Amino acid sequence: MRIFKTGLLLFTLLGIMVLVSGCASEPKATAPEKPKTINITYVKAPLNVPSIVEKKQGLFEKEFGKDNIAVEFPEITSGPKQTEAMAAGSVDFAHCLGGTAAILAAANGVDLKIIGIYSRAPKAFVLLAKDDKLQSVKDLKGKKVAGPKGTVLHQLLLTALEKNGMKADDVQFISMDIPGAVAGLMNGSVDVALAAGPDALKAEVAGARVLTTGEGLVEATIVTAVRGEFLRKHPDLVKRFMQVHRSTLESIKKNQEEALALTAAETGLTSEMVKRMYSWYDFDTSIRPSDMTELKLTQDFLLNNGMLTKPINLDQLIAKIEP
Repeated sequence: MRIFKTGLLLFTLLGIMVLVSGCASEPKATAPEKPKTINITYVKAPLNVPSIVEKKQGLFEKEFGKDNIAVEFPEITSGPKQTEAMAAGSVDFAHCLGGTAAILAAANGVDLKIIGIYSRAPKAFVLLAKDDKLQSVKDLKGKKVAGPKGTVLHQLLLTALEKNGMKADDVQFISMDIPGAVAGLMNGSVDVALAAGPDALKAEVAGARVLTTGEGLVEATIVTAVRGEFLRKHPDLVKRFMQVHRSTLESIKKNQEEALALTAAETGLTSEMVKRMYSWYDFDTSIRPSDMTELKLTQDFLLNNGMLTKPINLDQLIAKIEP
C-alpha cells in the first residue's frame, strides 16, 4: 500500500511538472512596440483652423510626448502625394484629405482607413474668372480651365458643366496645383482657375470673380485618414489622436477669437477674411449618413469620368473611432 501511495504521489508530481513546463513554453503575446515618431500631414489651406491650432499649440506633441513619441508635420498639400506617402509608410495620418483622393488611393491598393470627417465647406471651393465675357459656367465652352485633377475642385468643375448641359471635353482642362492655376488666371494664360481658400480670396481682391461655388454641386467632403497598418498595430494611439482632435474643436468653440487670430497669422489673411471664411466650414468629425452619400457620389463621379475602373466597398473604407 505504501509503495502504491508513493507511486501515485510521484505520478501526480510528474503530471504537475509536465503541465507547468507546457505552460511555460507557451509564447507570450507582446504588444507592438510604440513608434518613435508619428507623422501627421499639415495642410493649412483652404482654412484648416483645427490643424493650425493643433500645430501652433503643440497639442499632439503634448499627448504623444507622454510616451516619448515625437511628432512630425510634413507639409504635403496634394491629396495624391499624401496617399503616396502613406503607401510608402512615411505618413501615418493624412489630416485633411479629399474624399476623391482617399477613394482613388484605396481603389489602387493603398492601405488606408477613413477615421473621421475633417470638414465640409462647399462655399470654400470656387471657379474663378477674370474676363468680363465669362459670366457663368455656360460661357466656358472651349476655354482653358486650370486646377488640380482628381480632386474636389475637379469634381466641382465637371459637376457644374454637367448641370449646365456640357461635358468634360467642352473645356480645355489643364492639370496644375491651385497656386499655379490662380497665377495662370491672373497672367492671362488660362481663362478659369479652380481655387479654394486664401488663394481664391487673394485672387478676388486682385480682380477675379467667382463663377460658382460648390454650394448645391458638391459638399466638398474632406476626411482624416490613417495608414491601415498603423491602425492595426496601434489602435490606442489612433483613438488618442482623435481625442486630441475632438478636444481641439471644443477648444476652438470656446476660444474662437484666439483660434482665428492664430489662423490669420499663419495664413497671411486679414482677420476679416478669416472670419468670413470660417463661417463656411463644418468641422464636425462625425461620419453622417449624408457623408456616406456624398462619398458615393464622389465615387460615381470618378467612375463616370474614367478615373476609376471599378467601385470599392465604401463601408469597408471607414473605421469608426469611438470617443
